[in-house]
Amino acid sequence: MSVAIQRNFVVNFSRGFFAPFRSVRILRSNPRLIQYILIPFLINAIVFSAAVYLGLDFFSSTVVENIPLGDAWYWAVLYWFLWVVAVLLTAVLVFFSFTVIGNLLASPFNDLLSERTEEVLSGDVNDERFSASRFLKDALQTILMEAKKMWLFVVVMLLILPLNLLPGIGNSIYTLLAISLTLFFLCFEYLGFVLVRKHQFFREQKSYIFSRKFLMLGFSCGVMALLAIPFFQLFCIPLAVIGATRLWCEDEGLVKRDHDAVQVVSNQDRT
Repeated sequence: MSVAIQRNFVVNFSRGFFAPFRSVRILRSNPRLIQYILIPFLINAIVFSAAVYLGLDFFSSTVVENIPLGDAWYWAVLYWFLWVVAVLLTAVLVFFSFTVIGNLLASPFNDLLSERTEEVLSGDVNDERFSASRFLKDALQTILMEAKKMWLFVVVMLLILPLNLLPGIGNSIYTLLAISLTLFFLCFEYLGFVLVRKHQFFREQKSYIFSRKFLMLGFSCGVMALLAIPFFQLFCIPLAVIGATRLWCEDEGLVKRDHDAVQVVSNQDRT
């Protein structure tokens, strides 16, 4: 691929945006990877169901049932308006529960999924035998690292929340910062699984992301698009992990881009 195309922000944004979606092709070509997403899938399903239940049950039991009802038309409008608000707030709850709780609980399995994806794409297989004790040790370290990232994300979101109280442009500033922070966090989160294995931590990860701004922006927008599709949230995390790992492998020259990547993956399976 020519340097001009590599620097084309449209190409890079598109490649990043469709990376999570192209992960489906990798899974289809490599069914053995599915075993590494079963437990995260169950975790995501539980988190998703709990978030939806808690969000809608809270509104139905504490808000909607306590509002006065009358025969006038505006009472019906108020009733349906509150339910629209309930659905929107539940969607926000689902989003944050997936980005925070779901990622935290599934992080050890996501790390393993990222490692196996890299092996499949690059052909470099780790011959080290599976050890339950080593997995538990690595899982504990991964969870602690993820907890620090989640805590930092939540704290920063809470710190910028008072901006909504500023008259005039306060809400606009908060919305812009919150979206920017979320986009950065999504890159930081899913690329972290492969970069930490390469001993690249916060400073190196930040440098990696900002040196590929449009690629990473496209990737984050693609993940947010997946989160916005009903019930696709259940598959978002493993698809994002595979997509981020693939982008890293492509940048390292371990696999060809686009349709050639799937061919390389298929060849690895046949051998």
